[in-house]
Amino acid sequence: MPVPTMSYLTDIHFSPGATALVPEILAEMGLNRPLLVTDTGIVTAGLVDRLSCGIAATFSDVSPNPTQQNVRNGVSLFRDARCDSIIALGGGSPIDCAKAVSLMVTHKEPLEQYALIRGGLPMITADKPAVIAIPTTSGTGSEVGRASLIAFNDTTKLAIVGRSIIPDVAICDPELTTRLPAGLTAATGMDAISHCVETFCSPKFNPVADAIALDGLQRACSNLQAAVDEGTDLQARSEMMMASMQGALAFQKGLGMIHSLSHPLGAIPKQLHHGTLNSIFLPHVLRFNADACPEKMVRMANAIGMDEGKELADHFENLANKTGLPSRLSDLGTTAADLTALAEPAFADHSTATNPRPLTADDCAAMYRAAL
Repeated sequence: MPVPTMSYLTDIHFSPGATALVPEILAEMGLNRPLLVTDTGIVTAGLVDRLSCGIAATFSDVSPNPTQQNVRNGVSLFRDARCDSIIALGGGSPIDCAKAVSLMVTHKEPLEQYALIRGGLPMITADKPAVIAIPTTSGTGSEVGRASLIAFNDTTKLAIVGRSIIPDVAICDPELTTRLPAGLTAATGMDAISHCVETFCSPKFNPVADAIALDGLQRACSNLQAAVDEGTDLQARSEMMMASMQGALAFQKGLGMIHSLSHPLGAIPKQLHHGTLNSIFLPHVLRFNADACPEKMVRMANAIGMDEGKELADHFENLANKTGLPSRLSDLGTTAADLTALAEPAFADHSTATNPRPLTADDCAAMYRAAL
């Protein structure tokens, strides 16, 4: 089996062209009937052809914010096609869906009972089909993340979290991202930045994760504009994919208010893009948290070539604007009515516990209003 580029939480093969390793990895693991979990955009783009391996069945009906029904449908196909493993190809949505499908092939319904805030962590076992995750965007880092985010209803998006949720193998091939549209490149890139920021600001003690997050932040801020402006710039694409992966490697510290706000909003029927939401909330949450972790604000500023931590919020707001991303929720068609019922779910989100400044449901409501 090819020696992985690194092994931190899982085995990671990181290099342009690494997708060619899929047949060899499957053979080494003794697997020959993988279910491919992807989405229609990936199929249309022809990226499935890059796999060069036999596929027992393909499940491409994955929503932009994967749902419980998506998971159920994927499990049914896995069983009907007598699959023995899963290849997840795509952005965070197909990969998150694939991780949940793998879990539910061997674990009893309902899926919601395995959510972290439902006390599901100890119920998740390693008895599940192997998952090989191949990202085609540079944002979520789901290929190395320990969570699967699933929408259960119009206000509830929950994280299924556990060591066994992490894919068994991650194949990070920057070549798969060179045709990603500029808007999606920007949105996923800001997602990666928000991960690095929030994990670094988490009050949990993990210097290793802190170092990874800071390095990822520097890479993303230095290369996002280039990746947006020139999609075929493989160096910029590689740096963005590394930053995305690093943000997720640092997830062990937890996230914060940005994700507390974006998770329930991502569950509403308008199918809002997670990275775009994180980009909008990022400057607002930085201003909210600034006095709770001033030293960390300075360290983040220094990592990206700035002197003052108080400049960070404006910097990220300007970066998002330069890449063409919206700055307000209303730009996405979101209305005040959409936000009415979201403050309590945001406060209850698993990310709230590791925000550096304690917050309330009223704080979440105020933040939604400020970002509208």
